[in-house]
Amino acid sequence: MKNDLLRYLLIFASLTVALIVYFRIAEKFAILDKPNQRSSHNRPIIRGGGIVFILALWTWFALNGYKWPYFLLGATAIAVISFMDDLMTLQPVVRFTIHLFAVLLIDYQLDLFQWPPGLVVASIVVCIGALNAFNFMDGINGITGVYALVTFGTFWYVNTNIHPFTDRELILLMIGTVLIFLFFNFRKRARCFAGDVGSVTLAFVQIFLLLQLMHETSSLGWSLFFLVFGIDSVVTIVFRIRRKENIFKAHRTHLYQYMTNELGYNHLVVSIAYGLIQLLVNILVVNYFQAFTIHTVAIVIIYTGGYLLVRHAVLRAARERH
Repeated sequence: MKNDLLRYLLIFASLTVALIVYFRIAEKFAILDKPNQRSSHNRPIIRGGGIVFILALWTWFALNGYKWPYFLLGATAIAVISFMDDLMTLQPVVRFTIHLFAVLLIDYQLDLFQWPPGLVVASIVVCIGALNAFNFMDGINGITGVYALVTFGTFWYVNTNIHPFTDRELILLMIGTVLIFLFFNFRKRARCFAGDVGSVTLAFVQIFLLLQLMHETSSLGWSLFFLVFGIDSVVTIVFRIRRKENIFKAHRTHLYQYMTNELGYNHLVVSIAYGLIQLLVNILVVNYFQAFTIHTVAIVIIYTGGYLLVRHAVLRAARERH
């Protein structure tokens, strides 16, 4: 036990130092997220702090017998193209190609091609959509990290107490690395943002774990672990399409963005609220709705209805305020 604790402390200390070194490099080469009309901040913030997540994955890979190489290759491809996107704006087709490549590597690693072809295609489409949903949801201080902490914490609980389905150390290492990131991001004035490299890499790991769990248990009910981000993203996309907007461009029309930017709610409070709501959903899933049943559909419908009501109230308050 003491040896394990010392091992984790050394790993997390090394990752913290690596992140601080990245801050120096980012400041020197101006890798910054500068404020614009779509931003939720008013001063330049270091972009790409989420690079620590791919460093954590490589650390886990090296210390655990080079386990799941295709998963690691996919995560690395995702991280590299996302970091490039942080430095320069890439064409959507370039990102899509790499995302497709990475998701196919996950399917190969988990031997998911044995699923019915229609289900395989559907899973690929949903996974690519989820990657982009997590990316676009990285917009205010703390939201990506808090949400990931809830998800990884739930995966750890399921893996430990209900159904062992994945590598315990991978989950623990990701939880610790998210906490390191949150130390610099979960602040009124964030020291850094995750950037595409952080949000997409985190999403990729969460998708991998979710697919593992669903494959091991033959249940789709676990997909509700992504309910809060998923509904916010899907509804926002629908509204943007109705307004004939380019859904691939940055914007400020997620519910949490209206709450923080238009109504002035505290970023950290909104981030915690999103995390707590997802935690409540996860508790319900773990205890009552592991299997995909009519009750699962009912949860989605009820949550979507509540979300739309809150969104309508927030938008009306924002219009009245202005």
